[in-house]
Amino acid sequence: MPQSWTQAPSVAVVGGGLAGLAAGCALASAGFKITLFERKPYLGGRASSYQHPGTGEVIDNCQHVLLGCCTNLIDFYQRTGVGGSIRWFERLTFVEPGGRASEIGPSSLPAPLHTTPAFLKADCLELADKIAIARAMMALAPLTPRDSGESFLGWLNRHGQTERAIERFWKPVLVSALNEEVDRVSVPYAAQVMRESFLKSAAAGRMGVPTVPLTDLYSAAGEYIRARAGDVQFRTSAESFRADPAHVKLSVAGREETFDYVVFALPFDALERVLPETSAAQGLRRALAHFETSPITGIHLWFDREITDLEHAVLLDRTIQWMFHKSKLQKRGNNGQGSYVELVVSASNDLVDKSRQEIVDLAVHELREFFPRAVPANLLKSTVIKEVHATYSPRPGIEAERPRPETVWPRVFLAGDWTATGWPATMEGAVRSGYLAAQSLARVAGQREATFLVPDLPPRGFMRLFR
Repeated sequence: MPQSWTQAPSVAVVGGGLAGLAAGCALASAGFKITLFERKPYLGGRASSYQHPGTGEVIDNCQHVLLGCCTNLIDFYQRTGVGGSIRWFERLTFVEPGGRASEIGPSSLPAPLHTTPAFLKADCLELADKIAIARAMMALAPLTPRDSGESFLGWLNRHGQTERAIERFWKPVLVSALNEEVDRVSVPYAAQVMRESFLKSAAAGRMGVPTVPLTDLYSAAGEYIRARAGDVQFRTSAESFRADPAHVKLSVAGREETFDYVVFALPFDALERVLPETSAAQGLRRALAHFETSPITGIHLWFDREITDLEHAVLLDRTIQWMFHKSKLQKRGNNGQGSYVELVVSASNDLVDKSRQEIVDLAVHELREFFPRAVPANLLKSTVIKEVHATYSPRPGIEAERPRPETVWPRVFLAGDWTATGWPATMEGAVRSGYLAAQSLARVAGQREATFLVPDLPPRGFMRLFR
């Protein structure tokens, strides 16, 4: 404890998603007394799981994955002791309707050439597509372009991308990573995804998939906070706050509590509801008004037999974009007698107004196009989870509106994947936001050298020329 402290400063963290958990754990490790408020009965926010009443199964809100370049998320998992619950994959499998598969993975060549042999062998792309992709990658390798207001689809067209290259490579990767269509994504966001995951190094592009339900991962963060004299309160929402020079008064569940500092780790629309009706809040309100959301739909299907040997796959040319074979990934005790799969549709605006049955029928029909063994399989049960406001839309121009963790109230800080993290709306971005908020708070509280953010993975091979 710093010599200037007579007792540990109290910090309220509002929101038990990744941003709030990252902030709470970092500050707890630095000696702050944390009280975390979460309106749901479990932790994880949009990256959570629960027992679905209709199926009786524990399901994730939506499948979440990480990459090797997600250094802060990996640090967070290691900090809370769940790093061993991530399974890593070196290769992605792209499957076409009819079942033909192409694998993309690293080789011994130096970055950014390490995936070249796999691209050359990929049957899902023609030679003209591969040449076009290579040309665009060369343009992205030296640096991330500035946001000029152009969409990434416009950038792709300017750089001579074929229709098949866009549909079978750029869209599957970027729509999944950014949860938005490429004609609405800003160029810097898309460029960052490609540079960090495909170009920088082979290690950066590894894909990690949790082997346990998501809430199992994040309940460990709650225990981490409690073990350091903190408290986690469920089913408790913050309603408003009053910031004074010496403290912050927070209205929660109909009562008022006083804290030395507060971190609001809420979605931007939820934050807007707790801001005071004062002139001091107007600047932040104006920034929040620029944000839009984009939906994600998760489709959970249980079959009476195993429909594929694959553990995950990118699905091409159809509505469904990803298949995760949860009975294999999480080793749920079916003894190989059935398949539980989760299918993911990012930027799923076309599904928002469809009924559960319409979506299930569509998903089963498409799944049988990709995996012949699914044709005779019987669907035992199913459910659909729509996250209508899953992430903010990373459209051109929005970067300028993302607020820093510091606010006009010196004792109030912001976290969330929509804040200014330098990353798009990902789990890595959420953890970075929590660490940045904790870092700013700790420095204001007297820990002048406090640093929680973990450095990026260094570039390898020829990418070291483009630091």
